[in-house]
Amino acid sequence: MVAVLYEDAGEPHVVLTRRSPRMRSHAHEVAFPGGRRDPEDGSLWDTAIREATEEIALDPAAVEPVGSLDSFVTGGSMSLVHPYVAVARERPRVHVASPDEVESVRHIALSELLLDEVWREEIWPDRWGGGGDRAVTFFEVTGDTIWGATGSMLRQLLAIATATESR
Repeated sequence: MVAVLYEDAGEPHVVLTRRSPRMRSHAHEVAFPGGRRDPEDGSLWDTAIREATEEIALDPAAVEPVGSLDSFVTGGSMSLVHPYVAVARERPRVHVASPDEVESVRHIALSELLLDEVWREEIWPDRWGGGGDRAVTFFEVTGDTIWGATGSMLRQLLAIATATESR
């Protein structure tokens, strides 16, 4: 998956998607563009950018990779996720290119995600055999709840962007 950051009117934003209701899992959930690696992908970055191109018509030439977040295994689907971060020079011209996968594209200001009233954390008991309880991060943005793996990745991204410790 790839977190695309860009500046609009002097404010940093991130591109997210709302998954299609037709998806077998995580229907209607907010997520970063991304998906499974294909045999022809040369690298995990190639996978991330190919998936973003397929899902939201992201022009690969419009973004520059700048780093990655911690890789992890999701709780529900037990998928190994390799999150990348990219920067676009301007607001990317994206749209729903794959309605079977994406319902809508969201552009969310990081300042909205940083509001105290938007963020919350809950402690959930382990249901997947990893041992111990785990923190689940939620962002209640206008029109959507961002949580789970996407919430965790956003939390780490915001901690890096604001130079604060992610506890």
